[in-house]
Amino acid sequence: MSKRNTQQRRHVILSHLAEQGEVSVDQLANQFQTSEVTIRKDLAALENSGLLLRRYGGAIPLPQEITQAENNEQVSKRKLSIAREAARHVKDHNRIIIDSGRTTAAIVPELRHKHGLVVMTNSLSIANQIHELENEPTLLMTGGTWDATSEAFQGQVAELVLRSYDFDQLFIGADGIDLDRGTTTFNELIGLSQVMSEVAREVIVVVESEKIGRRIPNQELPWSSVDTLITDSELSLSLKQQIEAHQVNVVCAP
Repeated sequence: MSKRNTQQRRHVILSHLAEQGEVSVDQLANQFQTSEVTIRKDLAALENSGLLLRRYGGAIPLPQEITQAENNEQVSKRKLSIAREAARHVKDHNRIIIDSGRTTAAIVPELRHKHGLVVMTNSLSIANQIHELENEPTLLMTGGTWDATSEAFQGQVAELVLRSYDFDQLFIGADGIDLDRGTTTFNELIGLSQVMSEVAREVIVVVESEKIGRRIPNQELPWSSVDTLITDSELSLSLKQQIEAHQVNVVCAP
């Protein structure tokens, strides 16, 4: 189905939702004479855009308290600008890793126009996002031991799986950026992040500028392992130059 028809179908779905208060996958599939997989992808795309909330078998409008939360991290303007810039670095047919995290998750919808991608992740939520993309990238998962703190798979099994492949790029976030040491995290499980950086030819850190200069005890990646840092336009020139002094390419997304 053409992009135009897809947009029209999603507009009608939102109209039905406003009128009826809920929609179901089977009802919409019958109405549009399309597959339930296609409808689920529509609902996922609309949810990622902050327009509805999926539930089992269909969707409902966003709760009022969510729509009123201007600072909702998942749809923050800074995250979206960083995500769009990160997606510009991905070429068709690239093999990429997307680590768990809210900023990294925001990249996934921006990959919808890329062709022939192979995407590895250790996050169930990111895997579900990738699965919903209409361009249908090849999806790989690390497996391993579930870690509730990071909401992702970690451990030796995950590391072994990663070492079985090679990748063009890693997209990884951070809880903080230590200007002297590199990326830092609250999570003590950093082994998988280090393996991810080892099996990728380019390591791209995506992080909001407010986290730059934040000191956190656990170092995740040293500057020697980072190629590019993508942040928002609020980063000061002084901090940008300090990071660039470590031979890291710094991109400030507009």
